[in-house]
Amino acid sequence: MLVSTMGRLLGSGRTADVYEIDEAWVLRRDREGRGDAVAEAAVMAHVRAHGYPAPAVRPPVSRADLVMERLDGPTMLQALTAGALDAGEAGEMLARLLRALHAVPGRVSGGARVLHLDLHPDNVILAPDGPRVIDWTNAQEGGPGLDWGTSAVILAQVAVSAEPVAAPALPPLARAMLTALLADPSDLTEEGLAQALRRRAANPTMSPQETELLPPAAELIRSLTE
Repeated sequence: MLVSTMGRLLGSGRTADVYEIDEAWVLRRDREGRGDAVAEAAVMAHVRAHGYPAPAVRPPVSRADLVMERLDGPTMLQALTAGALDAGEAGEMLARLLRALHAVPGRVSGGARVLHLDLHPDNVILAPDGPRVIDWTNAQEGGPGLDWGTSAVILAQVAVSAEPVAAPALPPLARAMLTALLADPSDLTEEGLAQALRRRAANPTMSPQETELLPPAAELIRSLTE
């Protein structure tokens, strides 16, 4: 049924493609077989029930296909590169989104927090009613320090990179975002940062060039939190 209603391709990421269904809904289809749409939809429904700005979802019919609310607006990354959003404001927005998420109790354990574990500018849609967080593939429960560490490492990798890994304009924007994100570093723990670095190093979607950026990225993060 999903195949027959699937429309034009709207976008592609590292592991998934997004297709138009109609004016209200889109289909995200996993190409790599690593995702679990059933688990992801459950997390998204849980955080939405607690007031967090995730898209609405329909009950999945397979592990590969997730039907979710269609959002209008640019990604935070698109707004940044177009000059429509200040990098400092973007970093502050990411910090607010992380803190709001970590106020949501865990589904399995009330003592744990829901972690996104991939919250970066390309996973935030600037919708007319406010920022909305997408791509919950990596979500799990745990300590907030890991989530802060993950977002910081992603930004820091771009901040310390050069061509061809990143466009020339992105490193200074990423550094400014990272600085704003860590303006209050109290939620970032050394344990969380170390775990985030290990997880990024083991990520099969990262290129060797991106993996080589992890040590200088860690050095930059620690210099900003001293």
